Amino acid sequence: MTMNKLPVTFFAVFFASLAVANEVAIAPTVSPDGLPPLGNIWLTENPYRGNPVAIATGLQAYNQACARCHGAEASINTAPAPDLRRLNRFCKRIADAELNAACMRDNDAYFAKTVRNGKIIVGVTHMPPWEGVLKQELAWAIQAFIESRASGRRE
Repeated sequence: MTMNKLPVTFFAVFFASLAVANEVAIAPTVSPDGLPPLGNIWLTENPYRGNPVAIATGLQAYNQACARCHGAEASINTAPAPDLRRLNRFCKRIADAELNAACMRDNDAYFAKTVRNGKIIVGVTHMPPWEGVLKQELAWAIQAFIESRASGRRE
């Protein structure tokens, strides 16, 4: 009987992944007003980390651009895409300030690269590229918001 469930499970997972794979990047209507402008060249570190205005802006932008795949308000992950609150979980374990800062810089680079280029796995687009669609200010504000959720704070 378990052998009969295997094909059904495979096709359910396959078709669920196609729903995510067909996502199109649509710019949120949120304005980055109130945040320092960052220009056209992407920064290597998040300049808005812990900034309350960025976190509030990031919440709005996240819910418009990310929630349909990653879950509303980054509060629970019942969505098909990864739980973004877990992105810097390993950095939190590092007590040494210098090593922790290096870990966070690596996370920032990974986040920016993924947002800009999207996620393609085995030739299937799981996340569309957001470069040219999502302003850098909003991307970093979204990351600041996600980090606020990961730390358990509610801004």
